[in-house]
Amino acid sequence: SLAQIEYAAEVAMEHFLGLTCDPVNGYVQIPCIERNAIASIHSYSAYLFSKDISPYRKNKVSFDNVIQAMKETGTELPSDLKETSLGGLAKIIHC
Repeated sequence: SLAQIEYAAEVAMEHFLGLTCDPVNGYVQIPCIERNAIASIHSYSAYLFSKDISPYRKNKVSFDNVIQAMKETGTELPSDLKETSLGGLAKIIHC
């Protein structure tokens, strides 16, 4: 149902709010590609969760709420953590 789809999308996305994009040595493999692989597994788990729980529990956070929070978080995140390789993991790991 549409309610299950929204629930799954919200659950999957809310746990990725505020993550940095800090490619090590300028390459997107670490952590971006690895993170996307984990996110695909996380998304499938969110689907399984929503499929079983949404008929019994109304979601308190909407997908629109998560998108709004993601935009605000992205706006407030320092530029060093936005795919510049100047902060986060990229600053700590030198290849």
